Amino acid sequence: MSEARPRVTLLTRPGCHLCAAARAVVVSVTADLGIAWEERDITASADDLARYSDMIPVTLVDGVQHDFWHVSEERLRAALLA
Repeated sequence: MSEARPRVTLLTRPGCHLCAAARAVVVSVTADLGIAWEERDITASADDLARYSDMIPVTLVDGVQHDFWHVSEERLRAALLA
């Protein structure tokens, strides 16, 4: 049996002071809803770095950009329940 693809991806980079707060929101919401998530360091990908460098942290829901800089618990929960 293969693992389900995470529905939420949190894009971060080292030294990002907003990432810890974003991670806490993602962990809380996904744990409450039983939804898989992953964290991806944008410095590991030239494409991610070029696309998201000024917006970190960024959340993707089902591969689509959802929020950046600040992760709203209410918006994330609503998107995952939609």
